[in-house]
Amino acid sequence: MTVLGGMEEIAVRRWIAGRKLEDAVAAVKELNAKGMDGIINHLGEKVVYRAHARAAVKASMDIIDAIKLNKLGADIAVKLTDLGLNMDVAFCSKNYNDVARYAKSKGVFVWIDMEECGFVDDTIKIYSSMVKSGNVGICIQSYLKRSIDDVRKLDRKAVIRLVKGAYADRAGGFRTRRQATGNYVLLMDYIFRNFGRFTIATHDSSLIDIALKMNRKYRRDVTYAMLRGVRSNYALELARKGEKVAVYVPFGEDILGYAYRRLKELSNLKLIARSILGGR
Repeated sequence: MTVLGGMEEIAVRRWIAGRKLEDAVAAVKELNAKGMDGIINHLGEKVVYRAHARAAVKASMDIIDAIKLNKLGADIAVKLTDLGLNMDVAFCSKNYNDVARYAKSKGVFVWIDMEECGFVDDTIKIYSSMVKSGNVGICIQSYLKRSIDDVRKLDRKAVIRLVKGAYADRAGGFRTRRQATGNYVLLMDYIFRNFGRFTIATHDSSLIDIALKMNRKYRRDVTYAMLRGVRSNYALELARKGEKVAVYVPFGEDILGYAYRRLKELSNLKLIARSILGGR
């Protein structure tokens, strides 16, 4: 087996539901049966043709239809570069609005996944144009120094999914995982004090413990999110304790791009090894 083939096999087995939408649907049904929700993402980003971006809109609408048809407990997540952000901001904004409005008509929640730092300003601007619709959320990355200012500027109706982040930025990002973790706590504190509904997306049990303590004080509508195939037993444990849990369920053909981004998180090698070996 080649290195690429081996990585692809690992990714499909552990982190990715499969290549087809029905694979993601089956994975979310399993999660729902265990008391957890799904966040479905069709793999893809940085398209180079407008036709590909419009195809991504259609793929997103197909996911929304599948969620509705199968009565899944699930949201959808989109990457704006898959909708053309790297080509044309106005074009991407229209595509995103088409997806968000269609999702609202079907009663489905839409997340925007945050990408590299160069896309942050436009991502926040596009998200803010639809925030009052009530069915859209945005990802914020704690590794970026700017994130606390970004959160402070968001409308209080915004729904945030807080992550550490998987993209590198030497100029605007913290240099160490420890610094990003410290900023995660700072961001959590601000979000708990100022927002009513949000998602804490981390596999770090020490951060989740802090969030659980904060929520005993603030009593917010909090969901704890993790990636498919990483600390699955811990996610199930939280759900069994009565916490709201969602698992990120990617599917599609762009398997290696997703797998490499997971593996590039070198400071998180213990989690990667644990996920590959199936540990807790």
